[in-house]
Amino acid sequence: MIAISENHGWDVALFGIAAPLHMRPEGIAPAVERRLRELLPRFERAIVVYAECGTRGRLDELLHCYNVPRIAGPHCYELYAGREYEQLVEQEPGTFFLTDFLVRGFRGTIKKGLGLDRFPELQEVYFGNYRRLVYLVQQQEPDLLARAQAIAAELGLPLEVRYTGLGLLQARLADLMAVIHEPRYAPVVPVEPLFGSTAQVPPIRRRLRSAI
Repeated sequence: MIAISENHGWDVALFGIAAPLHMRPEGIAPAVERRLRELLPRFERAIVVYAECGTRGRLDELLHCYNVPRIAGPHCYELYAGREYEQLVEQEPGTFFLTDFLVRGFRGTIKKGLGLDRFPELQEVYFGNYRRLVYLVQQQEPDLLARAQAIAAELGLPLEVRYTGLGLLQARLADLMAVIHEPRYAPVVPVEPLFGSTAQVPPIRRRLRSAI
């Protein structure tokens, strides 16, 4: 996201939610809501750079209430690989995917998130039915490739590397940024949170035109 924003010269601020929520998507919508309730009083516009990501419609329900758009897409693999993702799954349904983010955070997000750091015997339960590992590469970095190779060896899976770049993520976000300041995207803050939590998030130190 930083690279995309810098490439386009956008006047934005970037904020995130906890990475381990990738492993527990039921928590994504409540976490996004907490962040929005902190951000929206301070920013003119907001975009959620999350795909549906397994929230079962809860994220879109939330964003409809706040009139905040998100980039289109079912998950990050489709955002990066586009139609190639479907082709890869059709070729081999037992495919485990990695992105640059997941390679960097494999120990914390995947292993710790699944409890494999405490119960390594569960690795066969989680990964026993996979037949290959496909690394969707956004930025070609030798260190990340070496990490992906180490992960494949640890899981006992053959590794395939596909360079996708930023794929549809950059294109879809650019399209949305081109129209985000139209009146139809003016956000609203409901009096009561949809998911019943107003827990505090880290304070915002800058006021810019748009939050992503």
